[in-house]
Amino acid sequence: MDLKEQVRLQFGANASSYVDSPLHAKGDDLQLLKAWVQQEQPAAALDIATGGGHASLVLAEHAGELTALDLTPEMLEAAEGLLSSRGRTNVRYVQGDAEALSFADGAFDMVACRVAAHHFPNPDAFVRESARVLKAGGSFLLLDNVAPEADEPDALYNEIEKRRDPSHYRAWKKTEWIRRIELAGMKVDQLVQTRKTFLFDSWCVRMSVPDAVRQELEAFMLGWPQPLRVQLSVVAEQGRIVSFQGDYMMLKARKL
Repeated sequence: MDLKEQVRLQFGANASSYVDSPLHAKGDDLQLLKAWVQQEQPAAALDIATGGGHASLVLAEHAGELTALDLTPEMLEAAEGLLSSRGRTNVRYVQGDAEALSFADGAFDMVACRVAAHHFPNPDAFVRESARVLKAGGSFLLLDNVAPEADEPDALYNEIEKRRDPSHYRAWKKTEWIRRIELAGMKVDQLVQTRKTFLFDSWCVRMSVPDAVRQELEAFMLGWPQPLRVQLSVVAEQGRIVSFQGDYMMLKARKL
Protein backbone atom coordinates (compact mmCIF):
# COMPACT_ATOMS: atom_id res chain seq x y z
CA MET A 1 0.00 0.00 0.00
CA ASP A 2 1.48 3.38 -0.95
CA LEU A 3 1.55 6.33 1.44
CA LYS A 4 -1.28 8.24 -0.21
CA GLU A 5 -3.59 5.25 0.11
CA GLN A 6 -2.58 5.02 3.78
CA VAL A 7 -3.49 8.71 4.16
CA ARG A 8 -6.91 8.14 2.60
CA LEU A 9 -7.62 5.16 4.84
CA GLN A 10 -6.25 6.67 8.04
CA PHE A 11 -7.97 10.04 7.72
CA GLY A 12 -11.13 8.64 6.20
CA ALA A 13 -11.61 6.50 9.30
CA ASN A 14 -10.84 9.36 11.70
CA ALA A 15 -12.32 12.40 9.94
CA SER A 16 -14.69 13.39 12.73
CA SER A 17 -11.88 13.22 15.29
CA TYR A 18 -10.06 15.99 13.44
CA VAL A 19 -13.11 18.24 13.25
CA ASP A 20 -13.56 17.88 17.03
CA SER A 21 -9.86 17.95 17.99
CA PRO A 22 -9.09 20.98 20.20
CA LEU A 23 -5.48 20.87 18.97
CA HIS A 24 -6.71 21.51 15.41
CA ALA A 25 -9.82 23.61 16.09
CA LYS A 26 -8.08 26.17 18.30
CA GLY A 27 -4.67 27.70 18.67
CA ASP A 28 -2.62 30.84 18.32
CA ASP A 29 -1.68 29.75 14.81
CA LEU A 30 -5.28 30.28 13.69
CA GLN A 31 -5.13 33.83 15.04
CA LEU A 32 -1.95 34.52 13.09
CA LEU A 33 -3.48 32.90 10.01
CA LYS A 34 -6.48 35.20 10.40
CA ALA A 35 -4.22 38.25 10.65
CA TRP A 36 -2.31 37.25 7.52
CA VAL A 37 -5.49 36.64 5.53
CA GLN A 38 -7.00 39.93 6.70
CA GLN A 39 -3.87 41.74 5.50
CA GLU A 40 -4.04 40.13 2.06
CA GLN A 41 -7.83 40.02 1.45
CA PRO A 42 -7.37 37.48 -1.39
CA ALA A 43 -9.99 37.36 -4.11
CA ALA A 44 -9.28 33.66 -4.63
CA ALA A 45 -7.65 31.40 -2.04
CA LEU A 46 -6.78 27.70 -1.92
CA ASP A 47 -6.59 25.60 1.25
CA ILE A 48 -4.52 22.49 0.52
CA ALA A 49 -5.31 19.38 2.60
CA THR A 50 -8.11 21.15 4.43
CA GLY A 51 -8.61 18.26 6.86
CA GLY A 52 -11.31 19.15 9.38
CA GLY A 53 -11.75 22.54 7.73
CA HIS A 54 -10.47 24.81 10.53
CA ALA A 55 -8.06 26.76 8.31
CA SER A 56 -10.73 26.94 5.61
CA LEU A 57 -13.11 28.47 8.13
CA VAL A 58 -10.64 31.32 8.71
CA LEU A 59 -9.80 31.72 5.02
CA ALA A 60 -13.43 31.74 3.91
CA GLU A 61 -14.19 34.64 6.24
CA HIS A 62 -11.75 36.96 4.46
CA ALA A 63 -11.36 35.58 0.93
CA GLY A 64 -13.69 36.33 -1.94
CA GLU A 65 -13.78 32.68 -2.98
CA LEU A 66 -12.14 29.71 -1.30
CA THR A 67 -11.29 26.32 -2.75
CA ALA A 68 -10.90 23.63 -0.08
CA LEU A 69 -8.91 20.66 -1.35
CA ASP A 70 -8.25 17.29 0.27
CA LEU A 71 -7.13 13.85 -0.86
CA THR A 72 -9.73 12.13 1.34
CA PRO A 73 -13.46 12.38 0.49
CA GLU A 74 -14.50 11.85 4.11
CA MET A 75 -12.36 14.78 5.23
CA LEU A 76 -13.92 17.01 2.58
CA GLU A 77 -17.38 16.01 3.77
CA ALA A 78 -16.40 16.77 7.36
CA ALA A 79 -14.98 20.16 6.36
CA GLU A 80 -18.08 21.00 4.34
CA GLY A 81 -20.25 20.12 7.32
CA LEU A 82 -18.25 22.46 9.56
CA LEU A 83 -18.19 25.39 7.13
CA SER A 84 -21.84 25.01 6.16
CA SER A 85 -22.83 25.03 9.82
CA ARG A 86 -21.02 28.37 10.15
CA GLY A 87 -22.81 29.86 7.14
CA ARG A 88 -19.83 29.88 4.75
CA THR A 89 -21.21 29.73 1.21
CA ASN A 90 -18.19 31.04 -0.74
CA VAL A 91 -16.42 27.67 -0.74
CA ARG A 92 -16.02 24.95 -3.36
CA TYR A 93 -14.79 21.51 -2.32
CA VAL A 94 -12.35 19.61 -4.54
CA GLN A 95 -10.84 16.18 -4.06
CA GLY A 96 -7.25 16.34 -5.20
CA ASP A 97 -3.55 15.76 -4.67
CA ALA A 98 -1.34 18.46 -3.13
CA GLU A 99 1.53 17.34 -5.33
CA ALA A 100 -0.40 17.51 -8.64
CA LEU A 101 -2.92 20.35 -8.44
CA SER A 102 -5.65 20.45 -11.08
CA PHE A 103 -5.74 24.24 -11.32
CA ALA A 104 -4.44 26.70 -13.89
CA ASP A 105 -1.20 28.62 -13.47
CA GLY A 106 -1.75 31.78 -11.44
CA ALA A 107 -5.29 30.83 -10.40
CA PHE A 108 -5.00 32.00 -6.77
CA ASP A 109 -3.93 35.03 -4.76
CA MET A 110 -3.22 32.88 -1.71
CA VAL A 111 -2.35 29.23 -1.07
CA ALA A 112 -2.43 27.88 2.49
CA CYS A 113 -1.66 24.52 4.07
CA ARG A 114 -2.05 23.87 7.81
CA VAL A 115 -0.86 20.79 9.75
CA ALA A 116 -0.75 18.52 6.71
CA ALA A 117 2.53 18.81 4.80
CA HIS A 118 4.25 16.18 6.97
CA HIS A 119 2.06 13.63 5.16
CA PHE A 120 3.26 14.54 1.66
CA PRO A 121 5.81 12.10 0.20
CA ASN A 122 7.07 14.66 -2.34
CA PRO A 123 7.22 18.04 -0.59
CA ASP A 124 9.26 19.55 -3.41
CA ALA A 125 6.39 18.86 -5.81
CA PHE A 126 3.90 20.30 -3.30
CA VAL A 127 5.84 23.56 -3.03
CA ARG A 128 6.40 23.82 -6.80
CA GLU A 129 2.71 23.23 -7.45
CA SER A 130 1.73 25.79 -4.82
CA ALA A 131 4.00 28.35 -6.48
CA ARG A 132 2.67 27.48 -9.93
CA VAL A 133 -0.97 28.14 -9.08
CA LEU A 134 -0.13 31.41 -7.32
CA LYS A 135 -0.26 34.73 -9.10
CA ALA A 136 2.92 36.83 -9.04
CA GLY A 137 2.95 38.60 -5.69
CA GLY A 138 0.59 36.02 -4.20
CA SER A 139 1.19 34.60 -0.74
CA PHE A 140 1.98 31.06 0.40
CA LEU A 141 1.13 30.21 4.01
CA LEU A 142 2.58 27.05 5.53
CA LEU A 143 1.77 26.03 9.10
CA ASP A 144 3.10 22.68 10.26
CA ASN A 145 5.01 20.68 12.81
CA VAL A 146 8.75 20.89 12.17
CA ALA A 147 11.58 18.68 13.34
CA PRO A 148 14.44 19.91 15.52
CA GLU A 149 17.49 21.06 13.58
CA ALA A 150 19.76 18.59 15.40
CA ASP A 151 19.74 15.16 13.76
CA GLU A 152 19.18 12.91 16.80
CA PRO A 153 16.02 14.58 18.18
CA ASP A 154 14.83 15.01 14.57
CA ALA A 155 15.06 11.24 14.06
CA LEU A 156 13.34 10.44 17.38
CA TYR A 157 10.49 12.87 16.83
CA ASN A 158 9.80 11.51 13.35
CA GLU A 159 10.06 7.94 14.63
CA ILE A 160 7.30 8.38 17.20
CA GLU A 161 5.08 10.18 14.69
CA LYS A 162 5.53 7.36 12.20
CA ARG A 163 4.82 4.64 14.78
CA ARG A 164 1.67 6.43 15.89
CA ASP A 165 0.50 7.22 12.34
CA PRO A 166 1.84 5.17 9.39
CA SER A 167 0.64 7.90 7.00
CA HIS A 168 3.16 10.34 8.52
CA TYR A 169 5.97 10.86 6.02
CA ARG A 170 8.31 13.36 7.65
CA ALA A 171 8.23 16.53 9.71
CA TRP A 172 10.92 18.60 8.01
CA LYS A 173 13.34 21.03 9.58
CA LYS A 174 12.45 24.69 9.06
CA THR A 175 15.70 25.19 7.13
CA GLU A 176 14.62 22.45 4.70
CA TRP A 177 11.29 24.22 4.10
CA ILE A 178 12.96 27.59 3.53
CA ARG A 179 15.32 26.09 0.97
CA ARG A 180 12.62 24.39 -1.11
CA ILE A 181 10.34 27.46 -0.93
CA GLU A 182 13.07 29.75 -2.23
CA LEU A 183 14.09 27.25 -4.92
CA ALA A 184 10.46 27.33 -6.13
CA GLY A 185 10.63 31.09 -6.78
CA MET A 186 9.16 32.41 -3.53
CA LYS A 187 10.67 34.53 -0.79
CA VAL A 188 9.98 34.05 2.91
CA ASP A 189 8.43 37.19 4.44
CA GLN A 190 7.73 35.99 7.98
CA LEU A 191 8.47 32.92 10.07
CA VAL A 192 7.24 32.29 13.60
CA GLN A 193 8.24 29.20 15.55
CA THR A 194 6.55 28.06 18.74
CA ARG A 195 6.35 24.96 20.93
CA LYS A 196 3.35 22.68 20.61
CA THR A 197 2.20 20.41 23.44
CA PHE A 198 0.85 16.97 22.57
CA LEU A 199 -1.21 15.26 25.28
CA PHE A 200 -0.20 11.64 24.86
CA ASP A 201 -3.62 10.05 25.42
CA SER A 202 -5.56 12.25 22.98
CA TRP A 203 -2.65 12.18 20.51
CA CYS A 204 -3.02 8.37 20.36
CA VAL A 205 -6.84 8.32 20.44
CA ARG A 206 -7.08 10.74 17.50
CA MET A 207 -5.41 8.14 15.26
CA SER A 208 -7.05 5.09 16.89
CA VAL A 209 -3.66 3.74 17.94
CA PRO A 210 -3.93 0.08 19.09
CA ASP A 211 -3.10 -0.56 22.75
CA ALA A 212 -0.03 -2.64 21.90
CA VAL A 213 1.43 0.12 19.72
CA ARG A 214 0.63 2.72 22.35
CA GLN A 215 2.48 0.70 25.00
CA GLU A 216 5.47 0.28 22.68
CA LEU A 217 5.52 4.02 22.03
CA GLU A 218 5.39 4.79 25.72
CA ALA A 219 8.25 2.40 26.51
CA PHE A 220 10.29 3.78 23.61
CA MET A 221 9.91 7.39 24.80
CA LEU A 222 10.58 6.52 28.45
CA GLY A 223 13.81 4.88 27.32
CA TRP A 224 15.23 8.01 25.70
CA PRO A 225 18.35 9.51 27.28
CA GLN A 226 17.46 12.26 29.73
CA PRO A 227 18.90 15.13 27.60
CA LEU A 228 16.63 14.11 24.71
CA ARG A 229 13.61 13.75 26.97
CA VAL A 230 14.30 17.29 28.18
CA GLN A 231 14.72 18.61 24.63
CA LEU A 232 11.34 17.15 23.60
CA SER A 233 9.80 18.13 26.97
CA VAL A 234 8.57 14.64 27.82
CA VAL A 235 6.41 14.68 30.95
CA ALA A 236 5.87 11.33 32.69
CA GLU A 237 4.00 10.43 35.87
CA GLN A 238 4.15 7.03 37.56
CA GLY A 239 5.79 5.46 34.52
CA ARG A 240 3.24 6.83 32.03
CA ILE A 241 3.73 9.51 29.38
CA VAL A 242 1.50 12.51 30.01
CA SER A 243 2.70 14.84 27.27
CA PHE A 244 5.59 15.92 25.09
CA GLN A 245 6.36 18.92 22.92
CA GLY A 246 7.38 19.52 19.36
CA ASP A 247 8.21 22.58 17.31
CA TYR A 248 5.59 24.33 15.18
CA MET A 249 6.32 26.70 12.29
CA MET A 250 4.09 29.41 10.83
CA LEU A 251 5.57 30.72 7.59
CA LYS A 252 4.43 33.31 5.07
CA ALA A 253 6.17 33.56 1.70
CA ARG A 254 5.50 35.54 -1.44
CA LYS A 255 5.83 34.54 -5.09
CA LEU A 256 8.37 36.70 -6.87
